[in-house]
Amino acid sequence: MAAAAPAGSLGAAGDQGRNRSAPGEVIHLNVGGKRFSTSRQTLTWIPDSFFSSLLSGRISTLKDETGAIFIDRDPTVFAPIFNFLRTHELDPRGVNGSFLVHEAQLYGITPVRRLQLREELDRSSCGNVLFNGYLPPPVFPAKRRNRHSLAGPQLSGGRPAPVRRSHTMPPNLGNAGLLGRLLEDKAPMPSSGSPDEPGMVRLVCGHHNWIAVAYTQFLVCYRLKETSGWQLVFSSPRLDWPIERLALTARVPGGALGEHDKMVAAAAGSEILLWALQADGNGSEIGVFQLGVPVESLFFVGNQLIATSSTGRIGVWNAVTKHWQVQEVQPITSYDAAGSFLLLGCNNGAIYYLDVQKFPLRMKDNDLLVSELYRDPAQDGVTALSVYLTPKTSDSGNWLEIAYGTSSGGVRVIVQHPETVGSGPQLFQTFTVHRSPVIKIMLSEKHLISVCADNNHVRTWSVTRFRGMISTQPGSTPLASFKILALEAADSHGGCSAGNDIGPYGERDDQQVFIQKVVPNSSQLFVRLSSTGQRVCSVRSVDGSPTTAFTVHECEGSRRLGSRPRRYLLTGQANGSLAMWDLTTAMDRLGQAPLQSEASMDSNPSRRGSLPPPQPEARRRGTGSFVERCQELARNGPEPRRPPTPAPRPHPGPGAPLLTPKAPLSETSF
Repeated sequence: MAAAAPAGSLGAAGDQGRNRSAPGEVIHLNVGGKRFSTSRQTLTWIPDSFFSSLLSGRISTLKDETGAIFIDRDPTVFAPIFNFLRTHELDPRGVNGSFLVHEAQLYGITPVRRLQLREELDRSSCGNVLFNGYLPPPVFPAKRRNRHSLAGPQLSGGRPAPVRRSHTMPPNLGNAGLLGRLLEDKAPMPSSGSPDEPGMVRLVCGHHNWIAVAYTQFLVCYRLKETSGWQLVFSSPRLDWPIERLALTARVPGGALGEHDKMVAAAAGSEILLWALQADGNGSEIGVFQLGVPVESLFFVGNQLIATSSTGRIGVWNAVTKHWQVQEVQPITSYDAAGSFLLLGCNNGAIYYLDVQKFPLRMKDNDLLVSELYRDPAQDGVTALSVYLTPKTSDSGNWLEIAYGTSSGGVRVIVQHPETVGSGPQLFQTFTVHRSPVIKIMLSEKHLISVCADNNHVRTWSVTRFRGMISTQPGSTPLASFKILALEAADSHGGCSAGNDIGPYGERDDQQVFIQKVVPNSSQLFVRLSSTGQRVCSVRSVDGSPTTAFTVHECEGSRRLGSRPRRYLLTGQANGSLAMWDLTTAMDRLGQAPLQSEASMDSNPSRRGSLPPPQPEARRRGTGSFVERCQELARNGPEPRRPPTPAPRPHPGPGAPLLTPKAPLSETSF
C-alpha cells in the first residue's frame, strides 16, 4: 500500500514516463527550499515508501522552476532521513528524535506496525516501580429511595445544574461491563446542554486507611486491609444531583459514635448528604442538611462536619449531639484547622476561630461561639491561611504559629505564646514578594511556602527554629521561586478545581510536594518538591486514560516490625478507574541519589542510587534498525529545564537546634 504524500507535495500530475526512468538516473529534490540530489535507486530501495510511489507515478508531483521535485517539508529533519536512504545508517546531527520518528512515518520508510509495537513496549500496562495498585471502575448503583426534592440555586428548569469543573473529556467506557448500564439508564441532560459524564472520577480523598471516590452521581469507599489490600466496603445509592464536594473521616478520637465512627459526606449546591460507615461494608444515611447557599468547602474536624461558603455562612454538624447549626459570619476567603480549632480568614482582614470539639453555644441566642483572633494591620482580606502547632515544651502548652496571605499579595506570620493567650497573637514577620493575591500558604516545621494567583507562582523560605519554636536568629531566609503551571480552566478558589488541587500535600513535619498537571485531559502528572520545585518523579496512567482527579494520601503502617506510614499519590481516571503510586519510594530515591539525572529517575526508578546506564548500542552508527534508533533518540532527547538539586543537609544531633543551611536561590518556571 502506498504511503500518503506529505502536505503540500501534491500538485499537477507529473510525467509518469519520466518518473519510470532508469535506476541510475539522478533525481533532484527541493525540500523546503533546499536541494538534494541522488539516484533513483537510492530513493526506491525501500518498497511501498513515499519515494517509490512518487517516482513510479502513483503520487502526482509538483516541480519548481529548475525541474526538481518539490516537497514541502523541513529540510533539517529530512537530511538524516536522506542520509539513511544513502548509507542505511542514522546520523541525527542534533535533530530531535521524535521529529525523526514522525517524518519516518510520513515518508513510509519504517514499518508502522513495528513503530506502534515499540510504543506499546515502552508504555507498560503494569506501570513502573512506583505503581502500587489499580482499582477498576465500580458497579453503577441503583437510584436512592426517598429522594429529597432539591430546592434552591442548584436547580435550573427542573434539572440538576452542571457541576463547576474544568474537565470536558467524556469517559472511555470501552468494553467495561461494570458501567454498561449507563448506556441504558443515563442521567438527565444538564441545563447547559452538554452531556454528563457519570463514569468519570471527579473527586478523591483519604483519611487513615480509607479512601473515598466520587463519581458524578454516586460515591464509593475503600478500606486498606493488611493482608488483602484495598477492598470496596461501601457504595452509595445513585443520587439525583452531581457531586461537587467530598469529605471523609475514618477514625474519631475517643470513638464518640461507637461502631459508627467513620463517616463520608457529599455536597452539591446547598445540600449535604451524610452517611455512617461500618467496616463490614454496611452504611446508613445519617441525614440531609441544607446550608442555604452553595457549599464551597466540605471537611471534617474530628467528628464534626464543617461546610462553608464564601458568602459568610458556616454549617457545623456535631456527631455527639446530632445537631446541625448554621450561622452567618463575615464572607469567608480561607480556612484551616489545628487540632479541634477551626480558623476562618475573612475578606475584612480578620481571622476568627471556633473550638468545634467543645461545640460552644452562646446562651443568649444559641449561636456558635465564633471569636475574633487577629486582624490584619492593613485590613486586607485573608485569602490563604495555615496554622502550625509546635510540640509542647512545657506544661503551659503549644506555641500557636499562623501564616496567612492577603488579597494584596502580602505574606505575614503571627505567633502566640502560651503565656500570653489573653493578649492575642503578635505579628512576627511580613513579606511583600507577591503582586497578586496569595491563594495558598503553608507553614511547616522547616519551610514557609506561598502561592499567588499569577500562574501559581511559588515563593519559599527556610524557617529557623530553636527547640521547636520559630526563631528570628537568623530568621526566615528566601529559598526558591518557581511556578506550578497548570493550563486548567479555573472554577474554584486558587485556580484549581476541587479534584485537581496542586497542594502542597504532606505532613507539616515532613517534606511536602506539589502535584502538577500541565495540560487538561492529560494522563501524566508531575510531582515536585514544594520547597524548591525540584521534580521528584512523573507518573502516567497505565491504561492511557486522562487523569481527572488526584490527591496525596498517607496510609498508616502495618503492625509488622519496621513498618512505617507510606505516602501515595491517588489518581482518578476518565474511565472510572483509580491508580495508586508510591511517593514514599520516590522521595527515598530522590534523597539517596540527589545527583541522579531526572531522566533516569523517571524512566527507570528501579535503579536505586546507581549511575545512569551506558548509552544503548542502537545509538551508535551502523547498529540497530532505523525505528529503534529514532525511538532511542526520542527517549534520550534534551531534558526540560528544571530547578537545581539541593545539596544534602546534615542531620542534627539530639537536642541540637534545627538550623537550616542557606541554599542557593532558585528562579525557575515550568
